[in-house]
Amino acid sequence: MSELPSGIKATGWRMPDTLLIVFAVLLCSALLTLLVPQGQFDTALDANTGRQLLLADSYRMAHNGEPQAVALFADGEKTGVLTAFFDGMTSGSRNGSAIGVIIFILLVGGSFGVLLRTGAVDELLKLLISKMQHKARLLLPVMALFFSLGGAIFGMGEEAMAFAILLVPLVRMLGYDAITAVLLTYGATQIGFATSWMNPFSVAIAQSIAGLPPLSGSGFRIAMWLVFTLIYIAWFIWRAERLRRKADQQTDFQITHQFHWGHSLVVLTLIAGMVWVVWGVVTQGYFLREIATQFFVMAIVSMTLGTVLKLNNASLNDYVDAFKTGAAQLLPAALVVGIAQGIILLLGGTNPEQPTILNTMLHSAASSINGHSELFAAQAMLVFQSGFNFFVTSGSGQAALTMPLMAPLSDLVGISRQTAVLAFQLGDGLAHLFYPTSAALMGTLAIAGVEFSQWLRAMWPLWLLLTGMSMLTMCVAVAIGY
Repeated sequence: MSELPSGIKATGWRMPDTLLIVFAVLLCSALLTLLVPQGQFDTALDANTGRQLLLADSYRMAHNGEPQAVALFADGEKTGVLTAFFDGMTSGSRNGSAIGVIIFILLVGGSFGVLLRTGAVDELLKLLISKMQHKARLLLPVMALFFSLGGAIFGMGEEAMAFAILLVPLVRMLGYDAITAVLLTYGATQIGFATSWMNPFSVAIAQSIAGLPPLSGSGFRIAMWLVFTLIYIAWFIWRAERLRRKADQQTDFQITHQFHWGHSLVVLTLIAGMVWVVWGVVTQGYFLREIATQFFVMAIVSMTLGTVLKLNNASLNDYVDAFKTGAAQLLPAALVVGIAQGIILLLGGTNPEQPTILNTMLHSAASSINGHSELFAAQAMLVFQSGFNFFVTSGSGQAALTMPLMAPLSDLVGISRQTAVLAFQLGDGLAHLFYPTSAALMGTLAIAGVEFSQWLRAMWPLWLLLTGMSMLTMCVAVAIGY
């Protein structure tokens, strides 16, 4: 946004910063503790999955049904409104929850700062733009298809943040806006994640809990993935081209490059590193800790090449500064992750055996669905899973919490357990595109420099489209007895 001339003050209302929006959600969650009582379930070990699963009829209220308001300031192990930020930032482990995601964001951001300081990425992008600026209509949909496959096959989500750092400059140099880059990377992965036939973090776990064979019902899900992916790509390309044409009418530029063999070595390091990341995720189950370390190794190699070959006239100290700058640029994303996790802690956490508001919400939703028609129950399951995903954004975590209730409930209302799993995966995956409690979404937006309010304004047509498609899919599933 251009600055106003001196002496002229901006007028009108401006959308609040993303941090303010998420903090407001935290305050609303604190108010919720004044109204909603806590509850808990009993669990039993599932021999097939090794997971503790809810016993559907074991719900009971805690504290005699009296709401337990959180304190403004809390000490010890409890979380208060003012301590939720710190507690959220430091919760979890290196393999997940807040602290793992935060360190992942900072390490990958710093590593890309080093890669960018060599100048190799900038010169490569200039070279690509000069050669391919008239072929973007082919490049973007092909890349989106691969990201959707990544979400469908091995549950890509957080990993899209790393790719976004690389692709945001490319997309912008092609003449598109930063939102297009988010749609290309993270958005496409979530379409694949939500419509997958084999996602190990959602469908596989949910089917196992529901007592269904792994990969069962794949034919319907593969067709669903293809339809959702093609429609999504068509929508996002239509949006990107419409905005690009407007930009093209205002600007006309020539791009020159100075790409040489020294830059090629850094680019080969990056390509080899990305292949290493994909191999690790697909075959070895690498997650946040391993992926962040892989990018750190890329940074070390690139720094060594840049120093020896004197790329971009950078010294070792320059590369250290670049690492710190890259990490600092993603600090807002890390802060949002901390607040988002603090919201969950204020509501009591996600342990079904501990008194929490989330357990009460889960039980109430299941009770309200029981006794209605098959079609209503299927749609209600979809709506519930989408809403519950606001608080529990982990696919495997939501499956472990909700499917032990949803699976037997589907038997009672006359729909198949396969359809109950379908409601879970559509509600879980697609909601990640719109909720500020999704660490991967907020991180990708921060990387692209897109405010959450901007994202919502751009995404409401897509939200309507995906909601309608999801509800239609549930109707088809009930009609054919899926």
